[in-house]
Amino acid sequence: MSLFKNVNVVSVYITDWEAAKQFYGEVLGWPLAYGDDQVGWFEYGPENETHVAINRWDDPATVPPKLGGATIVFSVEDADQLTEALRGKGIKCDEVVNIPGVVKYGTFYDPEGNRFQFASNPG
Repeated sequence: MSLFKNVNVVSVYITDWEAAKQFYGEVLGWPLAYGDDQVGWFEYGPENETHVAINRWDDPATVPPKLGGATIVFSVEDADQLTEALRGKGIKCDEVVNIPGVVKYGTFYDPEGNRFQFASNPG
């Protein structure tokens, strides 16, 4: 039996705090579950579900790494349609990858280069 119940939150480090809040809240339209400017922590997502959090990085001498680490993958209805919608908002997206009979997925990036993916049934 696992000691872990579920995934509570997945966080990414942010150096441009105001731009990140605008991107996650307004551009992506994710609901704000919790936010505190003083501690530098905002969580986005529906109640009682896993949240995506932004964590302000305050030390300019040591910028957080952008490569490696975990990749957040969201379930979506149509990877192609979402890619076009995100590009329409000026969001950088890679080309959709279709693995026939397995999955169709896309990748997009926040303004600081953090990578996120989304997956749908294969086309």
